[in-house]
Amino acid sequence: MALFTKCATVLVGLLTLSDITMSESLATMRPRAEAAGRERVSLNDRWRFQRFVDNPDGLSYDILKPWILPAANDYLSGTRYDRPSEPGPGSNVTFVQPGFDDAAWEAVNLPHDWAASGEFDFSEDVSGGTGRLPFTGIGWYRKSLSIDARVVDSGKSIFLDVDGAMAYATAWLNGQLVGGWPYPYNSFRLDLTPYAKAGDNVLAIRVDNAPESARWYPGAGLYRSLNLVTADPVHVGYHGSYITTPTVSAEQASVSLRIEVENKGNLTQTVQVTSEIFELDSKSRKASGDAVAKIAASTATVSGGSKYSVNGSTTITNPKLWGPAPKQTPNEYIAMTTISSNGTVLDTYETPFGIRTVEYDPNQGILINGEHVPVYGSCNHHDLGSLGSAFNYRAAERQIEILQEMGNNALRTSHNPPAPEWLEIADRLGLMVMDEIFDTWNYAKVENDFHLLFPEWSEADLRTFIRRDRNHPSIISWSIGNELPEQSNSTGTATAKRLQDIVHEEDLTRHVTVGMNNAGPNTGLAAEIDIIGLNYQGEGKGSASSGSFAAFHSKFPNKMIWSTESASTVSSRGVYVFPVTSNKSAIVGGGPGEGGDPINSHVSAYELYAPSWAASPDKVFEQQDRNPYVAGEFVWTGWDYIGEPTPYDNSSRSSYFGIIDLAGFKKDRFYLYQSRWRPDFPHVHILPHWTWPDREGQVTPVHVFTSGDEAELFINGKSAGRQKRGQYDYRLRWDNVTYTPGEISVKAWKNGEEWATSSHRTVGAAAALNVTADRTTIHGDGKDLSFVSVAVVDEKGDTVPQADNEITFSIASGPGEIVTTDNGDPTDPTAFPSKTRKAFNGLALAIIRAEAGSTGEIVVEAKADGVSAGKVTITAS
Repeated sequence: MALFTKCATVLVGLLTLSDITMSESLATMRPRAEAAGRERVSLNDRWRFQRFVDNPDGLSYDILKPWILPAANDYLSGTRYDRPSEPGPGSNVTFVQPGFDDAAWEAVNLPHDWAASGEFDFSEDVSGGTGRLPFTGIGWYRKSLSIDARVVDSGKSIFLDVDGAMAYATAWLNGQLVGGWPYPYNSFRLDLTPYAKAGDNVLAIRVDNAPESARWYPGAGLYRSLNLVTADPVHVGYHGSYITTPTVSAEQASVSLRIEVENKGNLTQTVQVTSEIFELDSKSRKASGDAVAKIAASTATVSGGSKYSVNGSTTITNPKLWGPAPKQTPNEYIAMTTISSNGTVLDTYETPFGIRTVEYDPNQGILINGEHVPVYGSCNHHDLGSLGSAFNYRAAERQIEILQEMGNNALRTSHNPPAPEWLEIADRLGLMVMDEIFDTWNYAKVENDFHLLFPEWSEADLRTFIRRDRNHPSIISWSIGNELPEQSNSTGTATAKRLQDIVHEEDLTRHVTVGMNNAGPNTGLAAEIDIIGLNYQGEGKGSASSGSFAAFHSKFPNKMIWSTESASTVSSRGVYVFPVTSNKSAIVGGGPGEGGDPINSHVSAYELYAPSWAASPDKVFEQQDRNPYVAGEFVWTGWDYIGEPTPYDNSSRSSYFGIIDLAGFKKDRFYLYQSRWRPDFPHVHILPHWTWPDREGQVTPVHVFTSGDEAELFINGKSAGRQKRGQYDYRLRWDNVTYTPGEISVKAWKNGEEWATSSHRTVGAAAALNVTADRTTIHGDGKDLSFVSVAVVDEKGDTVPQADNEITFSIASGPGEIVTTDNGDPTDPTAFPSKTRKAFNGLALAIIRAEAGSTGEIVVEAKADGVSAGKVTITAS
């Protein structure tokens, strides 16, 4: 199979700064960029922002559309759009005018989510589906740029690169409409060159979030990074490199590279294109050592206002392959491309990539580099908990690292393109990715979702999505849709064929999938799609004893099958509701044995309960084992997320689906998945806790999750019995244990050898706060984060499992700030920026960052009435 890699977004020789202020010029910041002809500078800092609940400017997408649609032209195979000759709308809007005084607006840095810092609306007429935060409205952002005359006079091209903006983004420079892009999850480029001038420039960006535009919390604003790119008129185009590795062996790999040369000038120019390949250092993300291969120079003659593709190839001997951790190593390379004319370098461009093979076997599943890799995956929405949707590299990295600890080796970008940096993390850490673009096609799921844009924008959105991401080695499949209303009819079949054909035109190396929750084996969509992707129906929905895996495998014996969504188990961390169902899986409800607590809006953490369409992990595992040809699963979800608080949509603000709660604390389910996904990791987990002052003498079931194959439970030192797991058992259950205070412990064995032990004791009263940080050294750049956890503990240091002490966080000393707090409770109405928050079942979290440009020790303190305070020191460097 051909192999693939990562798209070029990091540029050779450029100087990346945090901001351009009114007193700074592009020319003064580019001593290294002159030779390379290209510079990429972050525009993330020092913006002015104002949100309006009502439309303050009279603009709308319908009015702006004729000036925005031409941005799609580079991605359309048919009719293209002409930009109207008259100036675009908005020139009479005061916010776009250079002279407008925005001093009263809020000062913000990007990425920015205006809603995440807001108050939750828990009024009865508001559903929790979109998270109860104020994401709707019109947002205006303004920033001053100073561009040196030499940049303008030399005829450089000046581009605005936007990694994502929520939603219907439109930009003006110096009062002139530049263009925009409506789909909030895609990256896009706007050409500022015709509107830029020497000296001071004012960039204004409008975003528009309508009610009923998403099913989950979408976030708001300029929630991903923005960059300013200056380049010679003749340069590598936007996402203009494409690398494949047609043949791979241990001895050598062939590498094919296609470079799209773009000429934004008026004159025809002849250039030479050369490329060298280096190993990529995973930490610095830079080339390491000497070139391992070179691609011979090609000559290209490019007419003004056109593009020309140059193809080249080479061979790498003894290639270091990219493969998913932990069994394989995620090695990467980087291709460094130079465009020159008569010996003068016009442009340089970097393309990180990886060498690997992917096979889609209908009877085994995914094979990477010839080795079968079971897909132990999770789905995740794009918000980062209390930070909202504003992308932060460390927050995203932390999420993925905790998932990897569980044994998670694959990620689904449900249901939209991720931030580019997110894919870089997946590449570097070695996770397989199902990269997904659409949640809707032709028909609405909510009134103002993407179906309004789909007819005009689906081709452009899909092509730019593939071109941006196709060089990432982590991506093993493209997903073009999820649970479409038209999945079972001819419209869905025709749409799937059109979209899949586009994907194949852009990338022939990966298979395409779609999440089908209702389409059966006899539907046209199932026949059309490359990979059968099943949401819940594979294992059997709800109380069904079996699912559709076998029917699909029989109908399509030559297609790979996987669960694009599985389980959807719901639980609240540390909450245990009695009595406990005796079934392997149960539909959550409010009655006895149904796991729900409708009074407090919590769900039992025995991890057996799910909505009517879903199932427990145990049931999913059994159906996978009974149908071993299934490639694996993407669990819904790895992390809790804002919005969709099933089954308590009317009383909560965040989901219950996560294996990890919104704050990053592990639910019991984490250890059930770890037992299956890391079978060689010795561990045993016991639940529930053993502090039940109101349950003496009552039956309190004890369940054990272990990677061992048998275990013995002890109650106050006395054996409650030794059990061996059966073929389709994924937990060990002692359902008739009577609670008495003291200690429960468990000893696990594997293959007859002692494997692991664990215990819980009855704890005492809350006595202190134990404060720890996930990282005690962070960068003093104003962006890096430390996640500080607080456990309410008794005098012996054990967490008090039902503690709800009100904790106040503060910076006792040093150059730091508390960004947000959380506790993982889906019902908590406290705004995320609050410094005071109750513990939820003994735990709470604060997110800390250092002030930009700072160094030194930051002392974080947590206090609560009646217990000893706690501190932790974080060093900014």
